Amino acid sequence: MQPVDFTTLTAACSELRAQWLPARLEQVYQRDRFTVSLALRTMKGRGWIDLSWHPVAARICVGDPPPRIPDTFTFSEQLRHQLSGLALVSIAPVASWERVIDLQFAKRPGEPALWHLYAEIMGKYSNVILTAQDNLVVTCAHQVSAKQSTVRPIQTGQPYEMPPSLTDAVPSLSESQNRWQSRISLVPGQLKGNLLKNYRGMSKALVLSMIRSANLDPEQSTDSLNPDDWQQLFQRWLYWLQCLENSKFHPSFTPEGYTVIDWPTPDIKEAEPGNESNSSVPSSFSSVQELLNSYYTGEINQEVFAQLRHQLTQKLNNVLAKLRLKANTFKERLQQSADADTHKSQADLLMANLQHWEPGMKSISLPDFETEKPVIIPLNPEKNAVQNAQALYKKHQKLKRARIAVEPLLAAVQEEIDYLEQVEVALSVLETYRNTQDLQTLAEIREELIQQKYLEVPDYRSTDKNAAIEFHRYQTPSGFELLIGRNNRQNDQLTFRTANDYDLWFHTLEIPGSHALLRLKPGTVAEETDLQFAADMTAYYSRARHSEQVPVVYTEPKYVYKPKGAKPGMVVYKQERIVWGRPQQAPA
Repeated sequence: MQPVDFTTLTAACSELRAQWLPARLEQVYQRDRFTVSLALRTMKGRGWIDLSWHPVAARICVGDPPPRIPDTFTFSEQLRHQLSGLALVSIAPVASWERVIDLQFAKRPGEPALWHLYAEIMGKYSNVILTAQDNLVVTCAHQVSAKQSTVRPIQTGQPYEMPPSLTDAVPSLSESQNRWQSRISLVPGQLKGNLLKNYRGMSKALVLSMIRSANLDPEQSTDSLNPDDWQQLFQRWLYWLQCLENSKFHPSFTPEGYTVIDWPTPDIKEAEPGNESNSSVPSSFSSVQELLNSYYTGEINQEVFAQLRHQLTQKLNNVLAKLRLKANTFKERLQQSADADTHKSQADLLMANLQHWEPGMKSISLPDFETEKPVIIPLNPEKNAVQNAQALYKKHQKLKRARIAVEPLLAAVQEEIDYLEQVEVALSVLETYRNTQDLQTLAEIREELIQQKYLEVPDYRSTDKNAAIEFHRYQTPSGFELLIGRNNRQNDQLTFRTANDYDLWFHTLEIPGSHALLRLKPGTVAEETDLQFAADMTAYYSRARHSEQVPVVYTEPKYVYKPKGAKPGMVVYKQERIVWGRPQQAPA
């Protein structure tokens, strides 16, 4: 993930000063452990500014409105208490070439600042710190004790200190090319490395884009550059400094991440390996705020998605493994109980043939009542015939009672397995992160497992009930709409709330999968191609998605029922018809 460097921070703050000063602070909301959002209102409108101290995604930019769930963080509560209703009057760097921004709050524009909110955008050392006029720390995102850092501890009640001063040279438009070139090439080495370590404000992304815009190789040695190469690179250097001075920025995505500098097109050399220009056009944005919000929201969501999916998959695998082991144990006990009638028939046979028993016998062979075939009955030589028969009757009764006790236990375990396999299918469809709805789907699955007591989360916060996610939507060959649930919560909503009397409900036959709904209008009839399309898609969103053919049932929604006490997504149905789905034929 590309971190916010000095250039990006300068570009973001330049836009914020132009569009959001002065502004009234109306609300403070903390999204997560690393991000707090400030609701600002100006004469032109209202918006949210995100301040993040994330170790790899620290930033300040205009973000999306937060979800409508309770904010339980202490830091945001302290900020609300001190800053609500005040005016944001300044967004200024605390020193040249430093990545520390001072957001100043006063009673009204033009008056002295009462509070300073310092946003330190410095990678893993990022922090957000609130101080009063006396420069004492009132609260901070995370405190740094003297044991953690002897250089710069940060604790409430202590004076706020600036980060240690930088020692590298300061970039300047007035510096000559000879001086600049000699500083970079004084110790021969990689071009990108020498640029990074000799000047302030440098970052890996900036240096790479600068060098490539000059049509040079970042890995090449400074000794290999000719006078024309140095001239090209110095022109890019000056262009970068002019963009900073004039606040001239052009945000866009690149194959490696993003850039806020619209570099001049390089002078194309003769065709050489590695010098071909990149034909892909980066996606541009109307503002730096839009770019930063889009990039970091996507990157963080992708990380959260991967972690959450792994967590849920591991939990499901562990729970299912235990339940399947328990089910197998119950099945073995039922298998043993199946011999109960055998013990009774042997006891009856023995009681009818007491005259054939002799003392000390370990087994006896007697003809069966119906087939007259010999039946060998094991005996206890220390007991007589009647006592052996009584032992067989007793074993018959014990196994019979075991069957009565085990059958409901096995049914309950199997019901749990069926439910969790349904959840497992919803997870298997979400293989990679594509959009925010994928992450929301995972969050709903997590919430469902918490509510069903399969997950224990001490700091659990419910998801935003108003942030409804869309069903999977497709169109059949005849133009009918096909809706498919993303998880059990949506399956229930689709089947029991969205469906009407004219629709058709689809589900794989005795195979875990999503519910599907073919929307039909009054007077319309689905063609065979529509039914086949719906069956193909239903099979694709099931556990049998890699099979060639899958049986899919469909019926009217009024014939689909939810048993009393059933878990989410679990239903029974009747008057169904079957069509064979082909998941491999489903549209990508």
